[in-house]
Amino acid sequence: MLVECKTKVLHSSVERLISQNQCKTEVLHSQVAMLKKYSHAPAHLFLDDMPYFITGAIYQKRHLLKDAGIKEILWRQIDACFQQHQWELQHWVILDNHYHLMGLSKMGEELPRIIQGIHGGTSTPIRRATGAPKPIWWNYWDYCPRNEHDYYVRLNYLLWNPVRHGYVEDLKNYPFSSFHQLLEREGRDKVAEQFRKYPEYKTCVLKEAEDDDF
Repeated sequence: MLVECKTKVLHSSVERLISQNQCKTEVLHSQVAMLKKYSHAPAHLFLDDMPYFITGAIYQKRHLLKDAGIKEILWRQIDACFQQHQWELQHWVILDNHYHLMGLSKMGEELPRIIQGIHGGTSTPIRRATGAPKPIWWNYWDYCPRNEHDYYVRLNYLLWNPVRHGYVEDLKNYPFSSFHQLLEREGRDKVAEQFRKYPEYKTCVLKEAEDDDF
């Protein structure tokens, strides 16, 4: 069954996309043809106009992204690749050996090209800065939140990641994240309420990443 409920929304109306997209659950469970599986690599789901949670990781979890300048290069490449393929980048966080992104797809089948652009465009600068041998990047994993609750649990997980991994105790002290833009746009009270309303982020397990600790 092809998806007919393709709703284009602005970043501020993600909730409406999730709640109005009545065939979302059917899509995630029945569009087997869109689930691409590869040897020795994670399966990927390619859907249009849908929220995505994406994780990318450095090979062997080396801390090759530790330098602030490298994080800035990676962030710029992520932003450029999303714009190039007309995906909306909504939230992001970059840690020392992995990153998480949340965005809204344009054409789902463009996801591999986006990731290829991100990883291919940053491998050389990372190698030059760190002297690390190839490969630089390992894999990427993607997940489409099934409803509003699922979306906000994943969003909180992304935002809380620097605390989860012990980088900071206060999210305001971690600069490589969209948390600051969210706080400025929504205000402290609304952001705090978001974390209170969806507390499962603290126990969330990324099943798509084979329960790995990202």
